[in-house]
Amino acid sequence: MTKTGELAGKRKATDDMEDLEAVNLAADWADISQGLRKDLGHQLHSQWIKPIQLGKIDAETGTLDLYLPTEFSANWVKDRFADRLSLAWKIARSEVRKVAISVHPGRRQVADLRLHNDGRRPANDADTSMMAIGADTLGDSGFTSSVGLDATLTFAAFVTGEANILAFNAAQRMAATEKPQFSPLYLKAATGQGKTHLLHAIGHTFLQTHNRSRIFYCSAERFMVEFVQALKANRMIEFKARLRSFDLLLVDDIQFIIGKASAQEELLYTIDALLNEGKRLVFAADRAPQALDGVEPRLLSRLSMGLVADIQPADIELRKKILHSKLTKFAPLSVPEDVLDFLARTITRNVRELVGGLNKLIAYAQLTGQEVSLQLAEEQLTDILSANRRRITIDEIQRTVCQFYRIDRSEMSSKRRARAVVRPRQVAMYLSKVLTPRSYPEIGRKFGGRDHSTVIHAVRLIEDLRQRDADMDGDVRSLLRQLES
Repeated sequence: MTKTGELAGKRKATDDMEDLEAVNLAADWADISQGLRKDLGHQLHSQWIKPIQLGKIDAETGTLDLYLPTEFSANWVKDRFADRLSLAWKIARSEVRKVAISVHPGRRQVADLRLHNDGRRPANDADTSMMAIGADTLGDSGFTSSVGLDATLTFAAFVTGEANILAFNAAQRMAATEKPQFSPLYLKAATGQGKTHLLHAIGHTFLQTHNRSRIFYCSAERFMVEFVQALKANRMIEFKARLRSFDLLLVDDIQFIIGKASAQEELLYTIDALLNEGKRLVFAADRAPQALDGVEPRLLSRLSMGLVADIQPADIELRKKILHSKLTKFAPLSVPEDVLDFLARTITRNVRELVGGLNKLIAYAQLTGQEVSLQLAEEQLTDILSANRRRITIDEIQRTVCQFYRIDRSEMSSKRRARAVVRPRQVAMYLSKVLTPRSYPEIGRKFGGRDHSTVIHAVRLIEDLRQRDADMDGDVRSLLRQLES
């Protein structure tokens, strides 16, 4: 073999080794990233961990390079997650002794802020450090998450029910052309119930109805990071001018601003300035303003001075409605009704987990060529189901129904046929079938040894009455909320 051939062979061998190393690194990163997603939650993971790109491991120092697209994101991840990333990589690969987090070489750095004399930044000047969005930044295909708003989170994609209709209507009013009767709007909801969806939807609609308007969307924690960086860089005048130039302010997870006195004060002044100019403000949190510990009273007053719209946990009817709406994107794939009913009854903690369970089930069925069935759902969603399962007993249902209708508990097993007793007993049988895995004969035995045909009759009767009688439907909905809470 010639010398040239030997060199070419060595180069090929080196390239193959590098390719294999890259594949192994990617596999390890997939495992690490998945673990961080479970620890941090979907939102933080998508915003900060998912954009990380892998570099190479320096064999001498044991340093693994991790790259992010902007200087801001690199600094943010370095401050928040460097230790966690380093530990995870040390566990995954013994040769990694530390990680170096930086902007990818050759990537354009985030430009310095350029403001007009009036303190406003040009609307078409890209701003990646703060999610500042102008109407003329809209492309033909609409917004993407890269500029702060998720294109899929619109009012049209939001499924409404009794639990969230107030917040939905208030959010639409906030984004409408006419001036809203209240500002700020404060959306209160537990994790995964739709408050972030409504924030994004407000942003989309506002930009469509208000030509060349400017909005600011971020989490309270990101607001804190921006504030501290501006303070350290002695650029507070620019920070304040830019923040107060927006027409709509959207701040998510406001509970994370707890305890930061200087940032609270700046947010307070910003709220006052924007309200005085008739601009719109929307905040979202997992608790009511009065439950925010460590927040200055003046700021609490501003947060609650408009409308506080509470999003309640979705009841079983809304959960079914959400599942049916999500199925449209999988057409013509069909999911049996008993599977949808099973998911709606068992995944109750939040809507995000419910939709995630449906997505996982359908993806597994498509990738393996199996049909979606109740058995497949029970087998493949064990982690989600076990986390959500709070076993409701027939005894608990009977107690709750008796309290609701103000009858004695013994009437559940008695032979009395008075209407005031029979109807609550039938409701309890219906709920026992809906909320527990018990069979008709098992339910009958818990109601004074009644025959299974009696239970079947009760279930069908209540189902029919719910369609025809608004009062009966309201009673059942109230009982479902009590039992599932």
